[in-house]
Amino acid sequence: MSAPTFHLSSTVLGTSDPRGLAAFYRELLGWEVRVDRPEWVVLKPQGGVTGLSFQREDGHVPPSWPATPGDQQMQAHLDIAVDDLETGVARAQALGATVADHQPQDDVRVLLDPAGHPFCLFAPGA
Repeated sequence: MSAPTFHLSSTVLGTSDPRGLAAFYRELLGWEVRVDRPEWVVLKPQGGVTGLSFQREDGHVPPSWPATPGDQQMQAHLDIAVDDLETGVARAQALGATVADHQPQDDVRVLLDPAGHPFCLFAPGA
């Protein structure tokens, strides 16, 4: 028996508003909506096979950044490369992101998406 073949299809983010959070990332990344249901939305780049999915979670509690004991901790985050960090941060903010109070690196900006998930913008090679 041969081993099955695996490929990563999507990273899933929980949210109380899948369509709203998908709209934020669709505008930020320029990706296409592949599945659009009230409880589940999938985005992928044109011609891409790996993407982001957004799943409805009733009672969604955003993670804290940075987390302290007893806080909802971040389980994962997205690292997103951008060719101009300052302009990228401004664009993300215009779409609804907020800059996190805690910034651990000078060449990376931690932001919170509209559902409160931390993500990092960075300029490659910086």
